[in-house]
Amino acid sequence: MIAALLVFLGSGAAVFTIRGTYKASRQGYADAASEYTRRSDVESITVSGQEGDGQADAGETGKSPITVDFGRLQEDNPQVVAWLYCPDTSIDYPVTQGSDNEFYLHHSYTGAEDQSGAIFVDAQCSPGFVDANSIIYGHSMMDGSMFGGLEAWEKQEYYDEHPVMWLLTPQADYKVKLFSGYTTSAYSDTYTIFRGPGSDFSDYIAQCLAQSDFAAADKPSGDGQYVVLSTCAYDFDEARYVLHGRLELVGTR
Repeated sequence: MIAALLVFLGSGAAVFTIRGTYKASRQGYADAASEYTRRSDVESITVSGQEGDGQADAGETGKSPITVDFGRLQEDNPQVVAWLYCPDTSIDYPVTQGSDNEFYLHHSYTGAEDQSGAIFVDAQCSPGFVDANSIIYGHSMMDGSMFGGLEAWEKQEYYDEHPVMWLLTPQADYKVKLFSGYTTSAYSDTYTIFRGPGSDFSDYIAQCLAQSDFAAADKPSGDGQYVVLSTCAYDFDEARYVLHGRLELVGTR
């Protein structure tokens, strides 16, 4: 009984510690969003030579719903390369890219130790999201933070309500037009990096569409640049849930 009590107390302490760690990480990223971003409900960016009207429907105006102070953000960490945002979800994070794919698994965007890690681009991808597809990773946290909410796109209704994310970089703003989401293996062809368009990449996009849990309004053919958002899933060993999106340039700086 004493041994069982000690195990119970130890487990309770571990759970309490984990919850405290999650809370501290969530607060740190919330503080980052408050410090480095602001709602762009007044200013707009130029799209094809015309100004957005400043209304809330950013998808119609081509206007990013937030602006990011990359100057100050990169003073804190030059390896911050973008900001990823999806309205009405928990996705509102700086994006990093390091020299390997290990460091930001256990460090925040500031470089400080953090078990929630950071959202980060595969180190093998070219800087600036110029590859045909760039892979972005994030932990699937039990509290739904980081990429813990990606599997919500398994449902058509959720996709219909959230068909677009935003990827902002120091050079440009992009709409991320989601078109596919599915569970796959960490060792699948999904993680192939293509440097440019071609028949192989068009076949890759067709395969992504065929596997998707939802039917997208727009079905791309393989031109342009894309991102793959990846997180852990628990359907089988080394399972991952991924979202694919096509980058649509809406403004440059």
